[in-house]
Amino acid sequence: MSDLRAELQKNIDEAEWDWLIPHVQRDAIIVVTNGLDLLDVGVAIAGDNIPSVQQWIDEQLIAKPTVDQIGEWNLNRTKRFNALIVEPYVLVQEITTV
Repeated sequence: MSDLRAELQKNIDEAEWDWLIPHVQRDAIIVVTNGLDLLDVGVAIAGDNIPSVQQWIDEQLIAKPTVDQIGEWNLNRTKRFNALIVEPYVLVQEITTV
C-alpha cells in the first residue's frame, strides 16, 4: 500500500477549472472537501477501501460536483484545484484563497 501511496503522491498537481471541464463532461470528477486529505481519498479509492469511501459519501465529504458548483466555476475559468487522477476518476479539491 505504501508503494501505491508514493505513486499517487507524485501525481497530485494543480489544475485550472478550464482543464477539468472535459472530465466533468464525462462525469468523472469527484470533489473532495477541504477537511479530507486528497491523497488519503485517492489511496482509499485506488485500494478499494469501500468502508472509508462509503463513509465519506454518506457524510457528503466526497461527491460529484453540484450544478451550482459547476456554474460558479464556469464563471471563474482560472479557479485552481489540487487534482489527483485515480482512473477513471479525477479527484479535485478547491484551493481556497484568503
